[in-house]
Amino acid sequence: QVQLVESGGGLVQAGDSLRLSCAASGRTVSSYSMGWFRQAPGKEREFLATILRSGGSTFYADSVKGRFTISRDNAKNTVYLQMNSLKPEDTAVYYCAARWSGNLGTYYSNYDYWGQGTQVTVSS
Repeated sequence: QVQLVESGGGLVQAGDSLRLSCAASGRTVSSYSMGWFRQAPGKEREFLATILRSGGSTFYADSVKGRFTISRDNAKNTVYLQMNSLKPEDTAVYYCAARWSGNLGTYYSNYDYWGQGTQVTVSS
């Protein structure tokens, strides 16, 4: 089993960038397909990006494609989400998740393990 801890959230202005980190312990991130989700108040948890276990292929939601980049550093056992050109509507709690399957998963129910989340607030 893997434990996930997110960090890097904060308060930024529209147009700024942030890099979120998801540090894993217990098992290596290369053993899992990793994903990032977010949840704004009153809304469902939204898929953002995933990097697959085998080969490292990435896939993004249309809402963040071209602005967000997911990456994985196996040596640091950490997954990142680089977020550029942030908008007020990006304000949410951001979660890192892991799943055993090497197939594409874009629903929160596809994932087996979750971090506690980190708050991102984008002011206009």
